[in-house]
Amino acid sequence: MGGLSASAKRLAALEARLGHRFADPQLLNHALRHSSAQERGVTNVSNERLEFLGDRVLGLVIAEWLLGAFPEAAEGQLAVRFNALVRKETCADVAQRIDLGKYLVLGPGEDRGGGREKAAILADACEAVIAALYLDGGLSAARGFIEVEWAPLLSEPVRRVDAKTALQEWTQARGLGIPSYRAVGRSGPDHAPMFDVQVEINSLTPVTGSGSSKRIAEQAAARAMLLREKVWNEEND
Repeated sequence: MGGLSASAKRLAALEARLGHRFADPQLLNHALRHSSAQERGVTNVSNERLEFLGDRVLGLVIAEWLLGAFPEAAEGQLAVRFNALVRKETCADVAQRIDLGKYLVLGPGEDRGGGREKAAILADACEAVIAALYLDGGLSAARGFIEVEWAPLLSEPVRRVDAKTALQEWTQARGLGIPSYRAVGRSGPDHAPMFDVQVEINSLTPVTGSGSSKRIAEQAAARAMLLREKVWNEEND
């Protein structure tokens, strides 16, 4: 009686780590295939489309999870936690924890170039695997993996970031695009100038901040926007 092939054994080991036995193993194979490993004459065989879906599935599961885990938290506080949990860096950390890199199918050049350790490739593959779990086993399969692997991160303190970074993460999570900053004024003597900068975001009223440099004024404007929209409170300072 023949045993499993080396490839099948590897995938079985990954399935055990994911907590799901695939009815359609090709979904998992697809999730592990990087665009650098394109087959000649074959299109759409990389994991990029699955990555697109997995990002949305991860966001849904994390958003639902946070609502239950932090029943007293305001929307802005939930948004900050949400951004920290779904960001690419977090997905890459999870991928490293489950040793996903060794299962990836890479082109020879990417493989030689250390692709199995690259954060961007790992993050994309992690999201693609989540999509494969969802397509094969439904939301419960994806949720099971996410809740196990993200559980250690849920209780971690929210990382402190500067106001501009926090604002951009918040706007992108809400589909508002990237904030833009525009200098609207300057006052004071040359040796001690004060700059006024306005931050503009789609569908929101602009907010102005001031500082002794344009960089400081941009941070002040971002902070003012975060406070106004109740994403931050004074404790974030």
